[in-house]
Amino acid sequence: MKIILTKDVEKLGKAGDIVKVKDGYARNYLIPRALGVAATAATLKLAEQLKAQENKKAKKAEVQAQSLAKKLKDISVTATMKAGEEDKLFGAVTAQIIADLLAEKGIEINKHDILLDEPIKELGVYDVPIKAGAGVKAEIKVWVVKE
Repeated sequence: MKIILTKDVEKLGKAGDIVKVKDGYARNYLIPRALGVAATAATLKLAEQLKAQENKKAKKAEVQAQSLAKKLKDISVTATMKAGEEDKLFGAVTAQIIADLLAEKGIEINKHDILLDEPIKELGVYDVPIKAGAGVKAEIKVWVVKE
């Protein structure tokens, strides 16, 4: 059965895509959950409209991501932490701490968009990658200094 997706479905397609699925999957899952509609002549027009809307959203998201990446490029934040001997930190600088430091500068970033492999546990300067959205990544400098 051919279905036009009305919403993004993981591992199947994006809104507006025309996909061929098994009848039972369409009848029992996609259509009742309003994730798709049967492909007919009338609904093909709907698919074109959904694709156009999706393209507009994608372009807008990409422009926003590019502007955020440009803004983040020149940002550096300083985390003041207590440290012991050999510059080992008591605790660690986590993605949440970096997100809070960015929020103080007026930039709202979700902690899940900060791509730290593991928390920072030593003093120094680190380049931390951040997902700006729409596949765009940026880096900020994080200075970890002794309190």
